[in-house]
Amino acid sequence: MFPMSGLVEHILRLPPWLALLIVFAMPALEASVFLGFIFPGEIACLLGGVLAFESKLQLWLVIVVAIAGAVIGDSVGYFVGARYGDLLLGKVPERFIKPEHVDRTKELIRRFGGRAVFIGRFTAALRALVPGFAGVSRMHYRSFLIWNLAGGSVWASAVVVAGYLAGNAWRKVNSTISIISYCILGVVVVGLVALWWVRRRRKHAAASS
Repeated sequence: MFPMSGLVEHILRLPPWLALLIVFAMPALEASVFLGFIFPGEIACLLGGVLAFESKLQLWLVIVVAIAGAVIGDSVGYFVGARYGDLLLGKVPERFIKPEHVDRTKELIRRFGGRAVFIGRFTAALRALVPGFAGVSRMHYRSFLIWNLAGGSVWASAVVVAGYLAGNAWRKVNSTISIISYCILGVVVVGLVALWWVRRRRKHAAASS
């Protein structure tokens, strides 16, 4: 990711209605066009909370708009994945989407189904990929939508409120959220590796008996 301090400061100085539009657009674009690998939607939601702290926006409105952006964006990502699948992903440069992230996302969806949509919401690397792969795997949209609504609501509300409570110290909160996000990704990776290892051992034991 590139330095974003100047862009962030610019967002904080925007007219409230335009800042609110960005709070909607960034989470919406995150999964639909893989923008999350460049500008994570959580930053826009966090800044929305900061603007609510500064009384430039109403907190409840920022939360509603952030949830709407997250849920709508993931739904777009789902339908794009269902229609274009791996063909579209193959055109995205590897510097934006690493092959190992693609493999982990596929395995996550295969193992956990709809729950992967909820889990993936809390780490940027998976957040941009899971909706599209849910479409590729032909997950039933009703199941996807339920988990999408749950994950998007919890995630957006938590990040916006964190920005509101942090106020001008939002940078520290953003750093903490990033650390938590990487920890969740690490837990997912370790869990998938453990499941693969157990399954391999069982197959080996069955073949030996």
